[in-house]
Amino acid sequence: MENHPYNKFTNYKKVIQLADSDWQTAKSGRICELNVTVKKANLLTDQYGRDVHHFCTTSYLGLDYHPDILKGAIRGIQEAGTLRIANSKNRCKLAILDQYETELSELFDSTCLSALSCSAATSGILPLLASGAFTDDNPPIMVFDKKSHYSMNHLKASCADETEVVTAPHNDISFLEDLCKRHKKVVYVADGIYSMGGFADIESLLYLKSRYGLFPYLDDSHALSAIGENGSGHVRPQLSHLDDQIIIVASLGKSFGASGAVVMLGNERQKNLIYRYGGPNNWSQSLNSASIGAGLASIQLHKSDQLPALQQNLQSNIKLFDSLIKSDQSGANTPIRLITCAGAETANRVAIGLAEKGFFTSAVFFPVVPQGKAAIRITLRADMPHSLIKLFCVELRALMMEHGKAND
Repeated sequence: MENHPYNKFTNYKKVIQLADSDWQTAKSGRICELNVTVKKANLLTDQYGRDVHHFCTTSYLGLDYHPDILKGAIRGIQEAGTLRIANSKNRCKLAILDQYETELSELFDSTCLSALSCSAATSGILPLLASGAFTDDNPPIMVFDKKSHYSMNHLKASCADETEVVTAPHNDISFLEDLCKRHKKVVYVADGIYSMGGFADIESLLYLKSRYGLFPYLDDSHALSAIGENGSGHVRPQLSHLDDQIIIVASLGKSFGASGAVVMLGNERQKNLIYRYGGPNNWSQSLNSASIGAGLASIQLHKSDQLPALQQNLQSNIKLFDSLIKSDQSGANTPIRLITCAGAETANRVAIGLAEKGFFTSAVFFPVVPQGKAAIRITLRADMPHSLIKLFCVELRALMMEHGKAND
């Protein structure tokens, strides 16, 4: 029997076999597939009648409940007179979408393109990158960091139809440099801040960019708005200017408080290429007027004194948590913390116990994290009172002790 060319990049059958029983435990334990109503900001009522504080949100500044953003969403619909224009963007789009992209470009000092999500943006851009469209028609070798987010990893097969695809050990700069020495052009696909904690080494990546022409493609979703002047995130502030040999994509639905994604580009030519050939970026699914209105309102908040105050509150809450519970992320200025557990069973038990105490967290296990690296994923927000964080930490520590894995 001939060797088949399948499962070079994914193997869903095996993933389901390994993970489905853990997901079923999470479902039966009522810590996933929840249907909630909002009782008040970040206090949710689920279908079982439980009130739970939201400790796994990615809205790190709490802006998704901000009255100005909610009013902006309503204003966007009213001003547009419709929810959306059912056309591909390169044919016809709402004028307020062009205004939105212009204001995003000014805020982040780059040429900005909007998208429905980071997944949609990346699905359209990475195959173009792999083809050589942004590298003088020379298809680069596409290098994906081992821990890059699934929204990027799932494009490996599409990129492999255009060029060679390699998976790099996590944050291995020496591995990257060796590839740069042996190949004319290298694109590196990674996160600025990883969803399960940790940073990309931007300084070293910029060195490789300067020395060898490395082309970084970086998802900065977990940093945008939460850190950086004007909410510019982790990556953009480390660049004196954004040229056409680096691309940043980031969610507008996390700390930014609106919806969709932004792509930061070096010039209009790249934006036009994506408009014309970027597939999921252009199909009849551009941001609707509510999303645009909310985003325009968020931009105004980013220009106000409210943003640095919220960022400071977030850092205060992060430091408080770190003083009470140790983790591998302790001391980092990012709001993501993983409390490691003995296995998926322990993670589920702890998350179930927390939910029954009124705290909604995520039990993360394979394939979200590598096998043997199960954890409770906790995210902190700027609008959490210190008293709530302290109470949560008391309950978390007690449950970790009860289930055999204390973090001392």
